[in-house]
Amino acid sequence: MTFILLTGAGFSYNWGGPLASDVFSALLADRGLDDHTRDLLFDSGGAFEKVLADLQVSTEPVDQKRHDALITAVAGIFNGMNNTFMHVPFEFENPPSVQHSMASFLSRFHAIFTLNQDALLEQHYNPLIGPPMNWGHLQLPGMKFMQPFQPSGARQDKFAIMEPNPPFTTFGHGAQPYVKLHGSVNWMESNRGRRILIMGGQKAVSIGLYPILTWYHEEFRKMLVRPSARLMVIGYSFSDTHINDASWTASQQG
Repeated sequence: MTFILLTGAGFSYNWGGPLASDVFSALLADRGLDDHTRDLLFDSGGAFEKVLADLQVSTEPVDQKRHDALITAVAGIFNGMNNTFMHVPFEFENPPSVQHSMASFLSRFHAIFTLNQDALLEQHYNPLIGPPMNWGHLQLPGMKFMQPFQPSGARQDKFAIMEPNPPFTTFGHGAQPYVKLHGSVNWMESNRGRRILIMGGQKAVSIGLYPILTWYHEEFRKMLVRPSARLMVIGYSFSDTHINDASWTASQQG
């Protein structure tokens, strides 16, 4: 069997990560946004991703600046979240028992896919060296640290800026793939200076702009239709049509 895990915001919430409503509240208080953007957020009733989508498709230059400012504000929230994660214990027991260990649980999956853009797992999770899967380490397929990267030995090294590292062919062997389907707050396209951070109401279209994310979604669909594939979902609200369609299609072929 192939065991697959898919996580959403509700997963990181267990360690203090914000839900969409928390992000919305923080954005309303952000002084870097102009009054018009703040009015749009307020009128949306909490649907900040819709505001992002509307600004993204607007042809007005001022709206493009507002979109960039809003994305920057969201990235700031995620960076603050990553700094908070540094100070929280990952395991729910100290010392953790094998039966209730989070690392032991996560290492049972052949791949972990996530819609989250934080760096919780990068900071805290090291796959078990040994049963059940004998993973050597956690792998972010097709990504590398942006040069010049000078590791300092601090935990911040684990969520330093990364960039795509083509060609995108197959996931490596001996490492557990951790696949961030919507990018990450610390991912950039160095050649264009653009964040690889998918938000808003046009996610399926936006994903197509990034070869790394297009590859990720292809691999997600391929893995879902493997014989005897089993998918576990934690903390996902089933609000992304492209993810739901891939899961539904796979379930009909199983």
